[in-house]
Amino acid sequence: MLDVRMAVGRGLATRIVERPGRTLPPAEASALMADLRAVAAATLPAGELDYGVLGGDPARLQDTVVTVVYERRTRRPIAFNVLTLMDAELRGQPLEVLHLGLVMVDPTVRSRGLSATLYGLTCMLLFLERQGRPLWLSSVTQVPAVVGMVAETFSDVFPAGGARRSFDHLLLARQIMARHRHVFGVGAEAGFDEQRFVITDAYTGGSDALKKSFEAAPKHRRGQFNDFCARELDYGRGDDVLQIGRIDMQAAARYAARVAPPATGLGLAAMAGLSLVRTAVLPVVHWLADDQPYGILRPWRAK
Repeated sequence: MLDVRMAVGRGLATRIVERPGRTLPPAEASALMADLRAVAAATLPAGELDYGVLGGDPARLQDTVVTVVYERRTRRPIAFNVLTLMDAELRGQPLEVLHLGLVMVDPTVRSRGLSATLYGLTCMLLFLERQGRPLWLSSVTQVPAVVGMVAETFSDVFPAGGARRSFDHLLLARQIMARHRHVFGVGAEAGFDEQRFVITDAYTGGSDALKKSFEAAPKHRRGQFNDFCARELDYGRGDDVLQIGRIDMQAAARYAARVAPPATGLGLAAMAGLSLVRTAVLPVVHWLADDQPYGILRPWRAK
């Protein structure tokens, strides 16, 4: 289980904890929750968000991965991301789907480029912890900036990411909408368009305070994602888009190129290291891990 602390830029530090409700002592889990609430209090009016880990149910921390960014000097929490590990099944095998959940950034620090830490770093560490095996992920949002970030960062993203809607995408979407609506605050009465992956009237399950107009929603630097959201989502009604994609070695390479450009020495070293891991290290690791499926050679259900 991940429990990582590290510096993430000038004057900032982060802590990433996997399943804190199971791995941390109660007092430490409560302190972590207090940090999340401090960021939420600086971001939203009091009492306007009551779903997910901020809803008061400690059990919600059991299947989450929490990332908190702090000012190193003051230890003040300034941003957080709560990812959720959801259970699903594909081709007769159980699997985890990582939901890119609630993100909040203190308004006073929103220009400091924290998205690479809040999304990318945590996802890549989870990917590496799972022996570099592709990890499915989902995102529910009406924010064009987030739609574009997901499409550009991860692989096989549908919709808006260039991938076609495969049968795997559809099966996972159906399971997420049937079993995990509470994770992203969507009520049972919300509809779901299986052709477009659009959730209609989505802000009825505790996430009402996050509803935005198109004008107020942060835009992406590439207009195609802004146009996609304006075309596909009814902001007056309160629609969201459900995106499904994967974290794999290609996504890891894109993240490495973002934080360490290939033209730099560090970037070249990162690309060479990822190539070595993909071609030489991971095949051996996967072959020796006899408790995990290995294609048609080891197709049984993991114990």
